[in-house]
Amino acid sequence: MWTMAWTVVRYALLALAAAPVIYYFIGIMAAQKFFRGQPANSSQPLDFVPPVSILKPIRGLDRETYENFSSFCMQDYPEFEILFCVSDERDPSVPVIKKLIADFPLRSIRLLIGAEEIGVSDKVNKLCRMTRESRHDLVLVSDSDVRVDPGFLREVARPFSDPGVGGVTCLYRGLTDGAFAADLEALGNSADFAPGVLVARLFGGLDFMLGAVMVTTKKHLAENGGFESLADYFCDDYELGNRIAARGYRVELSRCPVDIVYPQQTLGDAFRHQLRWNLSIRYSRPWGHFGLIFSNWVPWELLVGVLASWRAAFAYVVIALVFRTAMAISTGVRGMRDRLVLRKLWLLPVRDVFAFVIWVASFFAQRIHWRDRLFRIRDKKLVPV
Repeated sequence: MWTMAWTVVRYALLALAAAPVIYYFIGIMAAQKFFRGQPANSSQPLDFVPPVSILKPIRGLDRETYENFSSFCMQDYPEFEILFCVSDERDPSVPVIKKLIADFPLRSIRLLIGAEEIGVSDKVNKLCRMTRESRHDLVLVSDSDVRVDPGFLREVARPFSDPGVGGVTCLYRGLTDGAFAADLEALGNSADFAPGVLVARLFGGLDFMLGAVMVTTKKHLAENGGFESLADYFCDDYELGNRIAARGYRVELSRCPVDIVYPQQTLGDAFRHQLRWNLSIRYSRPWGHFGLIFSNWVPWELLVGVLASWRAAFAYVVIALVFRTAMAISTGVRGMRDRLVLRKLWLLPVRDVFAFVIWVASFFAQRIHWRDRLFRIRDKKLVPV
């Protein structure tokens, strides 16, 4: 009897090992549908260009900060303003912002110093002040390490001609200095994270936004308590998108990806950053976090080796990597035009092992380091240690 039960369990586990390959196939289909399909804004008027307020909460310097900021100043767009907010005048980004204001005198650029401490999230505190002082109804939140193309604003603003749209967000690629740790982390953006977003979109649309770029209106913010209601949340991007979707509005995913400029970092830095990202999924979407086990071939390859044979494990890893590579090319290279993915395809197996180790570690981590501060997570909210 026990032998029969073990046989059933064994074959069930071996059948589950097909899950990552099936996921990679679905990821390929999702990428093809998204990037080759009819653009979501194709039926929307090309001349819909409402004025936009770009909100930039800043703390410290990133790599190539000036180039990142200036890309927003060079937008092919009729009317927009950029608001920067820092904690105090000693912030090292202040001279860079002042130079930006001098170099682009025709742009409406404002530097705000300080923000009321509404919650523990320094970023959201700054967003609260910038939203109050912004002039336009359409607001765009963007991280300090984001770089964009000249047509970016037109692409993310146009969907709002449809009153059913409540938010717009973007996928992102990685720009690195060529260091191994940065490449390992950035590769995951287009080859790992983006396919997951596209698969989620394929099976029911998005009910979240991605923190690199979030676009919404003051009306939708007010309906959901404004940024003030998010000042203690760990995943303010997820929470905002989820609240907008819960009210029946659509969250659109733009076909215009942005670039994230990665700093010079060690493998430990990359590990801590990816661990924080895994924790953000664990606390905002617990079942989605658990389901990551079915999107990574690494543990299943080991299982096949134990339950079947190492010859079967070798065949499995070959099949899995073929589909894994095809998904990375379909999403990262053809869809997002990420040159890093094409140059670093050989890193994919290393990236997958790295991702699996971090996923396991995320079940045990109880604290996160964020901007030189230490927090615990309780009920999706940040609690300072």
